[in-house]
Amino acid sequence: MNKPLWEPSDERIERANLNRFMRFVREQTGNDDIRRYAPLYDFSVRHPARFWPLVWEFCGIRASGDFDPVLVDAEQMPGARWFPEVRLNVAQNLLRFRDDRPALVACDAAGASHTLSYAALHGEVARVAQALARAGVGAGDRVAAALPPGTERVIALLATIVLGALWAPLPVREDALPDPAYLAELAPKLLFVGGRAAADPSLPAALRHAAPSLATVVVLAPPGPLAVTDAVVSWAAFGAEEAPVPAFELLPFAHPLYLLPSASATAGIVHGAGGTLIQHLKELVLHLDLKREDRIVLATDDLPTWHWLVSALAVGATLVLDAAIADAAPEALWDRLDEVGASVLVTRSRTLAAAAAAGLTPMHTHKLQNLRTIAVTGPAPPAEAYDYVYGAIKQRVLLAAVAGGPDLVSCLAIGNPLLPIHRGELQCRGLGMRVEVIDADGRPLRDEEGELACLAPFPALPLGFWNDPDGERYRQACFGGREGTWHQGVRARLTSRDGIVVADPAPWPAASPTAVSAA
Repeated sequence: MNKPLWEPSDERIERANLNRFMRFVREQTGNDDIRRYAPLYDFSVRHPARFWPLVWEFCGIRASGDFDPVLVDAEQMPGARWFPEVRLNVAQNLLRFRDDRPALVACDAAGASHTLSYAALHGEVARVAQALARAGVGAGDRVAAALPPGTERVIALLATIVLGALWAPLPVREDALPDPAYLAELAPKLLFVGGRAAADPSLPAALRHAAPSLATVVVLAPPGPLAVTDAVVSWAAFGAEEAPVPAFELLPFAHPLYLLPSASATAGIVHGAGGTLIQHLKELVLHLDLKREDRIVLATDDLPTWHWLVSALAVGATLVLDAAIADAAPEALWDRLDEVGASVLVTRSRTLAAAAAAGLTPMHTHKLQNLRTIAVTGPAPPAEAYDYVYGAIKQRVLLAAVAGGPDLVSCLAIGNPLLPIHRGELQCRGLGMRVEVIDADGRPLRDEEGELACLAPFPALPLGFWNDPDGERYRQACFGGREGTWHQGVRARLTSRDGIVVADPAPWPAASPTAVSAA
């Protein structure tokens, strides 16, 4: 059996949120056997109606209403309903802090940075939310956004969901309009648009022609001509007045929150408010072990990952938004980590591969003294990436590789601060997720290759595809036409120690500068 590449120290185990959560579960349930991850995981999938309220309480989610029943129609997937009597607002939970500690640090390609405190973020969100309300945006309306991944995108997102409107981000296509066909099907009431294409004076008219539903276009543009009308306004002028504390619209647990692009649906897939929030906090607080003092560098503009990490605002951590760094010179990322004192790096395997191909050995050229976690999203890193991380970047770091997918915006397999790391192996299945590797007939496999799947409902299960009223396209694409099994479309193997080995990981360069023995 392979020797672990990393094991948590006693101090890290003691300080881990997941360790504190296990104590909390023991206290609340009287089950003294829950002292390791395996029995905790078993409890979470066998008793979902007991497990998820404990996550809710431990993470301090703010809501109103009756928490009983927890789960209705549990045998239906899709179709199970979670916390049907609860009402909440996701923005209220992400804006729970209102002090002078930094919430966002936005870095540009030139190396300049702009910091926004939690107090300032609260004020900016209130200002934009008030402007959205004046523009006629309310619960259920669509607000589209083709914005670069800076502070404006975070503010626009939070302001949208303050009101209960559906946030619909679009891929930013440099020097190009958002896809007119997609806009027409989405039928948004308001659009935020940025990038170099936003400087084109003909842009607003072209957008409104593509989507007649658009009442307002808010343009984040470089200096240049902009025909300001009642329907077109600059970001700087949009809600320029000071605004009071926003009135958070309390909405049902299953109220639509995000409409994200999907490889399986032309008009995107809809994610619910409460399920997204509780799932993200379970993953970020328990599995990634995020804390208030963390400084998290997000070195990717992958939309699902970006929205996942925005939920870290609920922890009070600092998000360093620097998507351009992933495409810059390979050494620029490691310079940035030292510059901001990053404790967590969230990136993709290809970024690590680029550093390896360039022959970088950051453990010899950079301090990285605060770095304790590297989370890798997207295609799973290959075994060689594990060698590179522990042989060339840092030995005392948690490599938290995840397996989720753009249609989930959450994880089936994920990192774990309490477990060892083995070469090429994702550490564990996520709490509350009945994840198995199955054969063609749906039977679970162990130490054999099959398809990664989830066999029971979970709160963050998407609500469905946009413009799919009977849900048939959703069932066919994500459940294989059969209820009860979420098909991830990833070939994998579940090991005897409950780790996940993905059969087709991300590519890796033929040679990397440093390897460690995993014998």
